[in-house]
Amino acid sequence: MPDFDRFRELLEEERARRLELLPALRADIAAANSARQDSNVDDEHDPEGATIAFELSQASALLKQSSAGLDQIDAALARLAGGTYGICAVCGQSIAEGRLEARPWTPFCILHASSGRGR
Repeated sequence: MPDFDRFRELLEEERARRLELLPALRADIAAANSARQDSNVDDEHDPEGATIAFELSQASALLKQSSAGLDQIDAALARLAGGTYGICAVCGQSIAEGRLEARPWTPFCILHASSGRGR
């Protein structure tokens, strides 16, 4: 039986870390957009333009990933509160503690994660 208090703590720490990261990512996006607007950059033909486009793309992808991860963490905390944490959302079997250690926000057992549902 998993130590639910420990997993709650892990989830809350990860949630706080991601919440702290989001403003920095938004600032990176704003800075890249500002650099792009303040210059005569032709991304396709200017070597510096490709860098700005790359930085904007990277920051946008990280923001999207962090936001999605935050949603997953919030869902896991809701499952903890509702008494369904550690139970696979597909088959209803217990999720192995080792899997919860690796991905405490997962709603899927290893079998259903490997089928593409838990990625």
